[in-house]
Amino acid sequence: MSRIVAENISSANTSNNSSQYFQPSLELTAGELSTATGPSPTLGQLLKHVGDARKEVTGDETPIHEVLVNVTEPRPIPFVLSFNNLTYSVKVPRKMALPGFFRRRGGSASADAAVVGNPLAAGDSYFMRTKTLLNNISGEARDGEILAVLGASGSGKSTLIDALANRIAKGSLKGNVTLNGEALESRMLKVISAYVMQDDLLFPMLTVEETLMFAAEFRLPRTLSKSKKKMRVQALIDQLGLRNAAKTVIGDEGHRGVSGGERRRVSIGIDIIHDPIILFLDEPTSGLDSTSAFMVVKVLQRIAQSGSIVVMSIHQPSYRILGLLDRLIFLSRGQTVYSGSPTNLPLYFSEFGYPIPENENKTEFALDLIRELEGSPGGTKSLVEFNKSWQSMKHTGDSEPDELGLSLKEAISASISRGKLVPGATNDINSSSMVPTFANPFWKETVVLSKRSILNSKRMPELFGTRLAAVLVTGFILATVFWQLDNSPKGLQERLGFFAFAMSTTYYTCADALPVFLQERYIFMRETAYNAYRRLSYVISNALVALPGLIFLSFAFAMATFWAVGLDGGLSGFLFYFLMMFASFWSGSSFVTFLSGVVPHVMLGYTIVVAILAYFLLFSGFFINRDRIPVYWIWFHYLSLVKYPYEAVLQNEFENPTKCFVRGIQIFDNSPLGVVPPAMKVRLLQSLSNTLGMRITSSTCLTTGLDILKQEGITDLSKWNCLLITVAWGFLFRILFYFSLLLGSKNKRS
Repeated sequence: MSRIVAENISSANTSNNSSQYFQPSLELTAGELSTATGPSPTLGQLLKHVGDARKEVTGDETPIHEVLVNVTEPRPIPFVLSFNNLTYSVKVPRKMALPGFFRRRGGSASADAAVVGNPLAAGDSYFMRTKTLLNNISGEARDGEILAVLGASGSGKSTLIDALANRIAKGSLKGNVTLNGEALESRMLKVISAYVMQDDLLFPMLTVEETLMFAAEFRLPRTLSKSKKKMRVQALIDQLGLRNAAKTVIGDEGHRGVSGGERRRVSIGIDIIHDPIILFLDEPTSGLDSTSAFMVVKVLQRIAQSGSIVVMSIHQPSYRILGLLDRLIFLSRGQTVYSGSPTNLPLYFSEFGYPIPENENKTEFALDLIRELEGSPGGTKSLVEFNKSWQSMKHTGDSEPDELGLSLKEAISASISRGKLVPGATNDINSSSMVPTFANPFWKETVVLSKRSILNSKRMPELFGTRLAAVLVTGFILATVFWQLDNSPKGLQERLGFFAFAMSTTYYTCADALPVFLQERYIFMRETAYNAYRRLSYVISNALVALPGLIFLSFAFAMATFWAVGLDGGLSGFLFYFLMMFASFWSGSSFVTFLSGVVPHVMLGYTIVVAILAYFLLFSGFFINRDRIPVYWIWFHYLSLVKYPYEAVLQNEFENPTKCFVRGIQIFDNSPLGVVPPAMKVRLLQSLSNTLGMRITSSTCLTTGLDILKQEGITDLSKWNCLLITVAWGFLFRILFYFSLLLGSKNKRS
């Protein structure tokens, strides 16, 4: 199959929706091209042609994307995203000021008046005040165009993007957002739109091509074959101008990778892999040089011209970038001070009384003027009022004809039929699931997530190597300290100490898993916010990928300690010891993973893990017998994760009734009489025998393993029940991890 390359296909039609498509180029004749396209071919049509050609050669009949309507329509179906009177306020702490007589002479009298004289606004209190971030913002964005939101820092740019992208909780945002005149359901918006965050949240050890391929696996339907998805990725790489960096890793502080501009384009690529109808971007040019920023916006222009609505915030566009923008909204402290085309800026400010000088960047002049007005006593109130009158004159003077002849579902259906790769979509407008919530089934998501995690782990073997080294070093130290313990009373106490330390060590070793999810948290939130995959798929994948490593760590620790310490049970005893170690690693890893879903910071997480594990060890039954634990703390004994592995390995060690640990005069070893001569111990033993009426010699067994278990209070559960309970703890914490993700990863403002 020939390699797919990108070509800039120009069109004679100069409408916003028909110029400069960057789509896969195929060897089509002029006649085929004219019949296959209207103004210019869509990606879906070209992929369909590739699929037809490939089917002839290879016999692959996997459907790509069935075109169900006439593709020779004169223009794309228009989409109009309208927003009216958007208002959003938050409560912020009020700055408390000292009374005037405590303040220095010459202090602000206005501040005193604000505290003493001015009445509180509605909804305010003496401790909290209301801050309006958006104040009656209205406007629209159309497919084929880029709507740019401009303003100084704190003007409300990102807040407006979040409001349009449904990233503000219901009830907090007033006003309405519609697409083609119809309110957008949250589920529908998640599927037909994409949101590119300001930060580039990518896996550093994946290449550009791998990153986009995983995005394709998540967002494109399972009905597309692997080869078709690869074609989409290759076409997107060319569209984004990333061909030279396709095989380069993303990189981070410790690994050299792609440039900042390339990284930003990759971030855009993973969100447009399914060719969304609406694309939101929060300052996509932030932190980039002028050339990289221009290339990013140029890519966004191509995306818009393919039939998408592009809404972005931008801080201060250059002259070249301004030429790529179709509509502008200038904000100042949450209010609109200009809304319209960039070409109308000179006339607008000229009529306002501040004409823009020639050869000066129009947006820079506008932003400087807005900042100057913000610092004046009246603020930007005059400019806000002028914009309202300007807008009313503009709309009454020349109203645009209504081009929206289709309902929202019909427009989406027609867009899908034209080739929009909305995941798994059908063109049945009567179907309530015309756009499914997720592109792939649950099991497919789990497989792809597992594959990505394994690939990341392979690229960073030092992480697992560090955990393995920690386990082996700990095992080596324990093996040498407790080398070949005997069955004397002192050896008995040393065995108990070894088991307590070994079981707690497995849990402390699992603390290394804490940063794993914390590093992926924001990537996970970005991907699940727009239904790339289910949260349950991530939880199960996370557990499955962890299992092989836990098995290997458990086996390494068991091999390093069981035979060296001289534990009892032979091969069967070793196998149970290994299983118990694995169950401990499993429950410990699940516990730490759950905490990583609750605690957002690594250092805070480590502090909590160490503290809780110390409490688990304290109440495990080693330091204080269960019967001696105060009744008001006994509940913590049964919640202790260390309790069940500790009791299980003790039973595995001391369940043999024929094995003796205290014989004859050894009964005095752990008492003050242990220092008396052996002959005296024999006479004391004879005297004790006469008193008890039974014969006790130096070889008489006084304490067996079962006696030790009774002394330690280990009588309630068998070792197999302890094993099952430990495994069950692991599953419980994985379930709690799922709910922590479900409740704690809502990527919305309150």
